[in-house]
Amino acid sequence: MNNKVILVVLDGLNLSVAQQCLGYLNSLTTSQQAMLYPITCELPSLSRPLYECLLTGIRPVESGIVHNHIHRRSHHESVFSLATQQGKTTAAAAYHWFSELYNRSPYNPVEDRVTDDPALNIQHGRFYHWDHYPDEALFLDAEYLRRHYDPDFLLIHPMNIDDAGHQAGLDSAHYRNMARKADMILSDFLPHWIEAGYHILITSDHGMNNDCSHGGTLTEERAVPLFVIGERFSHQPTHIAQTDICGVVCELLGLVHNKPIARGLLQ
Repeated sequence: MNNKVILVVLDGLNLSVAQQCLGYLNSLTTSQQAMLYPITCELPSLSRPLYECLLTGIRPVESGIVHNHIHRRSHHESVFSLATQQGKTTAAAAYHWFSELYNRSPYNPVEDRVTDDPALNIQHGRFYHWDHYPDEALFLDAEYLRRHYDPDFLLIHPMNIDDAGHQAGLDSAHYRNMARKADMILSDFLPHWIEAGYHILITSDHGMNNDCSHGGTLTEERAVPLFVIGERFSHQPTHIAQTDICGVVCELLGLVHNKPIARGLLQ
């Protein structure tokens, strides 16, 4: 059994848009290759606090990362730190805030954009600092990391859906079409990952509203998808909190951890 995990965080993707626009991913659910679970994101529904929540299982009010302008490293054990401490290899193709949370802060684009250092929590990183950095390029960065370093845990974090939401809002063709584009890109890579036996989780940090923003308690800001693929997933109805995702990933990696976990998600 392959114990390697790929976590894809499609930044800013609302649940209803995922259900309506991700044709390929939803085809995997109808063919019983994947399962879709609704998730309610933690508060505030902002990116950096929820990156920390996804990777540590800690709510923002407890982590202290409560808005996007807190520039410091995480104070908690993450999937990255637990994996490297236990001899696993880690990689991320992601926005530079992940580098600040788990490697070095502040982010230095010259030194940190391309990272290959076994002493760091994210050992192999390809980070970007432009919200419009093309999703196509980001997935190519991720696939390069996967093929060249064979990481046990790979984080993939594209930003174009969120960027479109901030430009045009939830109920816009631009936002929906960016979701469709991400789905099409995923359709190029997922068959190879599935064939290789990866456990794959595809989710989002938060949703989007019609004010072209997020951060509050509206359903459209908080409702996000979680698609899971892999033989250890139960594919049975169960409740999953956003704080459970870290523990699920740790469990799949075979790590010793004390993170919360939705046991019903696994078999």
